[in-house]
Amino acid sequence: MAAPLSELISLSGRRALITGAASGIGRATALRFAEAGADLELVDVDEFGLKATGELAGEFGVEVNVHRVDLSRKVEIDALWEALKGREPDILVNNAGVYWFRDFEEVDEGFYERVMAINLHSVFWMCQHFVRTRKERGGVIINVSSIEAFLPFARGLAHYDTAKLGVVALTRAIAREYGKRIRANVIVPGGIETEGVKKLKKEAIMKFDMEKIGISFHFNARLPMGRFGEPDEVARVILFLASDLASYVNGAVIPVDGGFLST
Repeated sequence: MAAPLSELISLSGRRALITGAASGIGRATALRFAEAGADLELVDVDEFGLKATGELAGEFGVEVNVHRVDLSRKVEIDALWEALKGREPDILVNNAGVYWFRDFEEVDEGFYERVMAINLHSVFWMCQHFVRTRKERGGVIINVSSIEAFLPFARGLAHYDTAKLGVVALTRAIAREYGKRIRANVIVPGGIETEGVKKLKKEAIMKFDMEKIGISFHFNARLPMGRFGEPDEVARVILFLASDLASYVNGAVIPVDGGFLST
């Protein structure tokens, strides 16, 4: 007899580390994980937002610890995992990322290195630490990529697209090498109404940036569902992948994009 649904979806007794937890998809994921009973280690560079997420998650009666970490610096990632000794997470969600526009011809080494450090290298180092601590005991990795990795839509994001496709390759390599003990999957969000997206829309209108306004219009026109998604709609898929409902899902690439990649 299979386990009951309530048991399969529960994260009680587990500890999850979520990056980019101060807002958007990261915050929504933290709240859903807390509701499912997981203790949390929340990471972000935004200390104020991180504290707010921690307070909200704590209302579910789980243990919540917050860590201000600049994920572009490996030394800070190493220090984080050193601090976690004795309470290492068995679920890792690499959600943190930056969505900075710059024309391809204008990208310099400093800008490129910082974007890659946050969007790809940090995911690599976080996964490496996780695998070292969980390869015998088992665990779950969920990495967050983007529809831009598969269908570059906006100009000025070649650096972002490169990093996000790298996240897909990294995730599938881990799934292949460590699949007997660790499940690693990648989700591909698109058209999600995060605080960052709202800010970009507002700036485009305020500055009368016709190119970005045009991108937004054409993006909306291509969405089969005719609307943007909410961060919680992504968080629910991450919760599914973290739970035993997804016990045979490994190496999967799962779009959460309202059907955008199908058009």
